[in-house]
Amino acid sequence: MTTTGMPLSRRAALMSIAAVGLTGCASRAGQGGRHLGALFAGNVADHGFMQSGFEGYQRALADFPFTGRYIDQIAPKPELLAEALTRLAQGESGLVVAHGGQNNGAAMEVAQRFPEVQFVVTQGNVKGANLSSYEVLQEQSAWLAGALAALTTRTGVVGHMSGIRVVPGLKGRAAFVDGVKAVNPQIRVLTNFSGNQDDNALSKRVAAAQIKAGADVIFTMLNAGRQGAIDACREAGVRQIGNVVDWTRRDPDVFIASAIADVSQAVYQAASDYAKGSWKPGVVKQIGLENESAVRLALGQGVPESVAAKVRQLAAEIVSGQRHVAIEYTGPEFSL
Repeated sequence: MTTTGMPLSRRAALMSIAAVGLTGCASRAGQGGRHLGALFAGNVADHGFMQSGFEGYQRALADFPFTGRYIDQIAPKPELLAEALTRLAQGESGLVVAHGGQNNGAAMEVAQRFPEVQFVVTQGNVKGANLSSYEVLQEQSAWLAGALAALTTRTGVVGHMSGIRVVPGLKGRAAFVDGVKAVNPQIRVLTNFSGNQDDNALSKRVAAAQIKAGADVIFTMLNAGRQGAIDACREAGVRQIGNVVDWTRRDPDVFIASAIADVSQAVYQAASDYAKGSWKPGVVKQIGLENESAVRLALGQGVPESVAAKVRQLAAEIVSGQRHVAIEYTGPEFSL
C-alpha cells in the first residue's frame, strides 16, 4: 500500500491558500476543502485502468490548489475499500475520489458517516447527499471493439477476457458481445471473468484456452494482468484488442485496436468541477463517444480503410442515438 502527500508545487498558489487560511476559510476551495484524496484499488503503475485514473489525479493536483493524498494497492474487498476511504476522509474536508465501480458500496457507506466530505466514484453508478459518480462510457468503445472483432475474424470465433465482475466491466462485456452480434449474429463469442485483473499467469491460461477453442481476436479488459494475454496472443499469432489506453502504440504487433476509455478524465473532471464550484452531489455524470479525447476505438495500422470507415459510421450512429448499446448480457460463459 502506498500513501503519499502531494502538496501543490506552485509557490504563488500556496501563498494564496495560506492567505485564505488567515481569514478563517483554510479548508475552502471551490465548494469545500482544498484537499483531494483518492483511492486506487490496484497498482497505479499497472499500464491500465488504475494508472490512467492516477494520471488524472496528478493533473488535478498540478492544475488546481489542492493538497493531496492517495492510497493504492487495496484488494477490491468491500471492507478493505471502506477502511481506506475512511482513512482518506478522517480529519479532512474536501473531495475524496474512489476510482472504479468496485467502490460503489464502500463509498455509499463511508459518505453517510462523513457528511462534511464530498465523495465521487469514477465508473460508478451511486449517488447521495454528498456523493456523485463520474462515468466514462467505456461500453461505447467496447461496442465498437466487438464490431471490429466481427469484421476481422477469420475463424468466426472471438474472445473477451476480464477479471473482477464490477459494473463497468460487465457493461463493457455486454456491449462487446452486442457489437459482435450487430455485425454478424453467427459469430461465436467466448467470454470469461477470471476473478483477477492482475494475474499474468492466469490471464495467459485463459487466453491460451480461448485460442485453442478457435478465437483469433481477443478483447482484453485487464489491468496489470494483461501481459499474460499478450504473451499468449503473440505465441499463437492471434490479434488482440486492448482497452482504456492506446495499446496499438505500445505493442502494434499484437494489438489490432484499443477501446479507448480515458478514465483519467473522470477523475480530473470531478476534481475540476469541485475546484471551480460546479460539482454537484446526487448525480451520475457521463462522458461518451461525443468526446473523442475520452472515448473512441483506436485502430492499428493493419486495419483496412473499408473496415475503418465502417467503424466510423457505427460510432456516428451511436452518438446520434440511431444505434443502441446493450449493457446487459445473459449468455453463456467460457471457463477453463
